[in-house]
Amino acid sequence: MKRRAMPSSVRARLDSDLQLSRQWERDLQEDAAWAALEEAHVLSQPWALAHVTVHVRMLKLAWRMRDRREIVGQLVRFVVAAPGSAIGRYPACNSGRANVPMTMPMPVPAELRDLLQSAQ
Repeated sequence: MKRRAMPSSVRARLDSDLQLSRQWERDLQEDAAWAALEEAHVLSQPWALAHVTVHVRMLKLAWRMRDRREIVGQLVRFVVAAPGSAIGRYPACNSGRANVPMTMPMPVPAELRDLLQSAQ
């Protein structure tokens, strides 16, 4: 199975979301940090390493917030993220959060859908 590289447009948006999440976390704006990580998660799903990286960031934020449910959810997702991405079995646009079932697809925001479709 040939791996396809992440297009630069997706990489730029993913990096931006991860940077924003860190900034909002430093500013104690947890809801905004989660929103950026959720978007990063949607963008990262087709690429195993990026997908796992986003779950690591989610786990760090959950740990910082001492959110036990989210910590457990992120640990489970950390284990299944890479294999799911590698074989192309992941629920489209799932937010990656513990408050959403791991296998539940969600509507893809138009902007992200267009970015991901242009990457194919």
